[in-house]
Amino acid sequence: MKKIFLLGFLGLVLLQACEKDVAVVPENYNTGAVRTKPTTPYVSNTAFKIVAYYAEGREPDSIGVEKFKMITHLHYAFAYPNANGTIKAITKPANFEKMRKLAKDNGVKFGVSIAGVSAAEKENYETIMKDPSLRATFITNVVNFAVTNDLDGIDIDWEYPSANLGNQITYEAFMKALSVELHAWHKYLSAAVTAGVYAGGIRDGVTLGAVEAMDFVNLMAYDGAGYRSDPNHASMFLTEDVVAYWVNQKGIPKEKAVVGIPAYGKNAANAALTFRDLLFQGADANLNSFTTTGGSTYYYNGIPSVKAKALLSKAKANGIMFWEFYQDVNGDKSLLKATNDALGRAY
Repeated sequence: MKKIFLLGFLGLVLLQACEKDVAVVPENYNTGAVRTKPTTPYVSNTAFKIVAYYAEGREPDSIGVEKFKMITHLHYAFAYPNANGTIKAITKPANFEKMRKLAKDNGVKFGVSIAGVSAAEKENYETIMKDPSLRATFITNVVNFAVTNDLDGIDIDWEYPSANLGNQITYEAFMKALSVELHAWHKYLSAAVTAGVYAGGIRDGVTLGAVEAMDFVNLMAYDGAGYRSDPNHASMFLTEDVVAYWVNQKGIPKEKAVVGIPAYGKNAANAALTFRDLLFQGADANLNSFTTTGGSTYYYNGIPSVKAKALLSKAKANGIMFWEFYQDVNGDKSLLKATNDALGRAY
């Protein structure tokens, strides 16, 4: 009976893949294998994590293969939700397959982050969340997507559910229901969440109940220039207070807190340059600011700052997250290398 059900399930997935704007796997990926739902209980991994997001438009071949040994989780960014609860097709299937294989070959957990960043994506989330039937459809499609593509987990990057809109309740219901279904397949659930240091509905949109349903949360401790009068958008002040809010004040379990670090810098106009581009232009990997030949000063996290944040995360949280994998330089000046060195982690 199980085999008949699973073959029917996979047939339905393949039929859906023929429709417009429904997620499809790369052409060269074997969708014919029968996958059996585990019968053993799901056990969440509480080990220290080093998570890297990968933006699908970046060139995979420009990322040193050795850097895959420096992370525990790789999140492909992004898949996109449709308002009808389906998932749009991966736009760069060749990159998807390359990164999936590199992750698997190096023992790295591979997940996909489902975006809610643009105005249209946020509106789609709002539409889905307020309709119980659409939520159920979306959950089914997300789980089918994870199973068909042999993912280890799913990351939800909705920026952001807000208490002001009343959707923190539906966000919690969504995360709880999605968690049950993903965990049944032994797949993890995570989310990228607000820094939480600014009072308001966005900060309160992620409830403790939602976090309890997740395996871990990626705290976006960056894009906060001027916080406590520091011009750096990812200052140590910000990181310390983000951890203090989520773990001490909000009360999320320490083992679920993963602290975000940017592999890019920003200037006063909020323009960004990747860490690798900053070094190419002459920035010092051991400093936190650099003024370009055009006179614009960019603030970033250099090696000493990243090492300090890694140690803080080891003491007060349970992981480090980088946005974004490609943006880090390869070689001895790599921020990922610095993180592993500070933690005494072999790679």
